[in-house]
Amino acid sequence: MNEASPARDAATAGDVHPYAALTPDVVLDALASVGLFGDGRLTALSSYENRVYQIHLEEPHAGHSMVVAKFYRPGRWSTAQILEEHAFAGELMAAEIPVIGPLSFGGTTLHTSGGFAFSVSPSRGGRAPELDDFEVLEWIGRFLARIHTVGAARPFETRPALDVQGFALEPRDWLLANDMIPLDVQGAWKTACEEAIILIANYDPLTLGRGQKSLKIRLHGDCHPGNILWTPADRPGAGPHFVDLDDARMGPAVQDLWMLLSGDRRQRTGQLGALLEGYEQFRSFDRRELALIEPLRTLRLIHYSAWLARRWSDPIFPINFPWFGSSDYWRGQVDMLHEQIEAIQEEPLVCG
Repeated sequence: MNEASPARDAATAGDVHPYAALTPDVVLDALASVGLFGDGRLTALSSYENRVYQIHLEEPHAGHSMVVAKFYRPGRWSTAQILEEHAFAGELMAAEIPVIGPLSFGGTTLHTSGGFAFSVSPSRGGRAPELDDFEVLEWIGRFLARIHTVGAARPFETRPALDVQGFALEPRDWLLANDMIPLDVQGAWKTACEEAIILIANYDPLTLGRGQKSLKIRLHGDCHPGNILWTPADRPGAGPHFVDLDDARMGPAVQDLWMLLSGDRRQRTGQLGALLEGYEQFRSFDRRELALIEPLRTLRLIHYSAWLARRWSDPIFPINFPWFGSSDYWRGQVDMLHEQIEAIQEEPLVCG
């Protein structure tokens, strides 16, 4: 039997999570506080970091019969950081980029009710994009370039940057300081993690570190396929619609591309070529950033484990991630770190 993880043990400590107070009545009361009234049909949407609900309205608002209410995780972002995300979404929509941003009520997009900060957005349907279709990737690439053109116009003032400190050093130190890794695998994980961090930190300070020549711009930040809603070409509003700017931050442009790549090296090269074919119709892409794909993937790997551990007291996490925290889980992380150490040292993907 695997040694139990301290994170798993903490989940049984009896702590009441703040979201326990977010009942359907609290959700509907929040909506009513901005003048919208649900008809009782409320559906929880897939979201772990925040709580997000699709709500049918008694009467349409601005042509919308359904809205999506997002209740921000307490303590994660400051009011200024959330409003900066909303302002970025507003800039993108003003540039006619298909981003689904929050609606304004009473002159603001951020509201409070029942002890929660929340926003309300239009409900938009769609399906996952077919990423094996190069025309779809090219289409997405065009809009990513337009997002980055707006993002490059000025920096975020309050939202953090994607860097080694926030995505590797601090998560590593927190996991070790809080004894989140079983002792039988802790040494191997620490060694592999430190080796990976050394490679990343020395790899390209141009965009990941503190160098004055930083190429960081405002990004979507979490542009995986689940955050792109696709409408087929034969329907109104065809193409991609980008949702969930919750992780918007400063970083290299390639951060918004690499999560759309999958498969072996040949497949990823083809996918990247299609993305850049569309991207470079609107904005140039610095090929030096291709060397950052594997370092960025490794940062996400380290950060993800700390994210799960920090959220373990939220009941939705043990339910949806029952495999987390065991010795087997951490041994798997060690194996993946070793794979990433090798990948970082390989030649980066090359597109013409």
